[in-house]
Amino acid sequence: MTTIVPIILSGGSGTRLWPISRALYPKQLIRGLVTPDESLLGATLTRLGQDDDVSAPVIVCNNAHRFLVKDECERAGISPSAIILEPVGRNTAPAIAVAALHVAAKTPSAVLVVMPSDHVIRETEHFRAEVRRAADLAAQGRIVLFGIRPTEAHTGYGYIRRGAPIEGSDGAAFAVESFAEKPDSAKARKYIAQGDYFWNSGIFVFRADVFLAELKKLAPDVLDAARRGVAGAATDLGFLRLDAEQFAAAPSISVDYAVMERTRAAAVLPLDIGWSDLGSWSALWDIAPRDGNGNFVRGEAFLEDTQNCYIHSERALVSTIGLEDLVIVDTPDTVLVAHKSRSQDVSRIVQRLKAAKRTEHEQHIRNYRPWGFFETLNIGSRFQVKLLHVKPGGLLSLQMHHHRSEHWVVVQGTAKVTVDGVERLVQENESVYIVATQWHRLENPGKIPLELIEVQVGTYLGEDDIIRSDDVYSRAPDETK
Repeated sequence: MTTIVPIILSGGSGTRLWPISRALYPKQLIRGLVTPDESLLGATLTRLGQDDDVSAPVIVCNNAHRFLVKDECERAGISPSAIILEPVGRNTAPAIAVAALHVAAKTPSAVLVVMPSDHVIRETEHFRAEVRRAADLAAQGRIVLFGIRPTEAHTGYGYIRRGAPIEGSDGAAFAVESFAEKPDSAKARKYIAQGDYFWNSGIFVFRADVFLAELKKLAPDVLDAARRGVAGAATDLGFLRLDAEQFAAAPSISVDYAVMERTRAAAVLPLDIGWSDLGSWSALWDIAPRDGNGNFVRGEAFLEDTQNCYIHSERALVSTIGLEDLVIVDTPDTVLVAHKSRSQDVSRIVQRLKAAKRTEHEQHIRNYRPWGFFETLNIGSRFQVKLLHVKPGGLLSLQMHHHRSEHWVVVQGTAKVTVDGVERLVQENESVYIVATQWHRLENPGKIPLELIEVQVGTYLGEDDIIRSDDVYSRAPDETK
């Protein structure tokens, strides 16, 4: 029986769905974006089902997202065979290479199904059936790429042109004639009219040993760096941490450029599976349930004479009059207003935020940590108020501040508080005061989430005024700022 191994790529930062998606909390981790209480990563984890021929997935993710990825696995009831941490982003070719090397070390002939973590596929059963068809082709040495039958002359996707039918595929699969970059409108319409072009889904099916052999032939520098990164990898709290220096030596290159556009083993399998890469706000509008005026609303909104708009509000009531074809996104710290036809350009705003050395591209007001999250409620010149949410079993680092004191008020659950070596339990509607320079630690020993209000008072309130002596999550200093 052929072993099928899901390889899930979760290294992206999702800049085109800013401001909901941020570098430290990208779109694949956001729950409820498409379906209630499920993230895109969660949907990807269960996409191939749990049949006997499907093994536990291998996930390749950004080091900064590792605890969030682990949380999503637990919520989905999936135990990955490995969560491989990229110390730096090097595009898809090196990421797939390290996953293939990891699998090939035990099962060289395993069939890998490489899937981005941030796509939507509505026809799941059809997708699973086509994966089996692709696996049969992969067993014959083909590197199969899923092509999506286009429904419009889309300019945001790359295209694949099919060639001759592949013998033995019953006319379902084709050799790849050529790849095309994202076209302008005129060229996209031409592709659609010809009928032999398909959207490039970025989903691949191939044998691990076949892919590695092609990589050795076509992009040996990628393979060499990936080998060294895996050889020097270390296990850290259940994560597989690649050797940072060795992996960083890999060129930043996509698998399309490194292999697919140059190999003679490429095949395209055209599909109609309700696919979207959610690459823009207009793509979200395309798949969203809309009212009789073509509007989608998440949150509270009053709409007057408004058509074909996507409105997302997390706190404020949004009111519109006489609008059409707009995207309006309101978060606690930002507001985005864009024409749907320009939603692909949101990444330009992200680049400007980076250039201005602002933080809105990177982090929400809610900051996620492996123990839970904290959210800034108010801030002044000498005070700051936060909400701390600690998961059951969550444990903050043992720490001390030079410039601020803290007053904690428990509003839900029970807190185990340690101050200068003395432990005490703090119940709901009770408080504890921590003076500057006192060593302290917070833990949730209960079965329900712990929430408390933290009032900081002092001359300096920055996150870098923290001295840590113990952190059970083995985080580097820059991860706790």
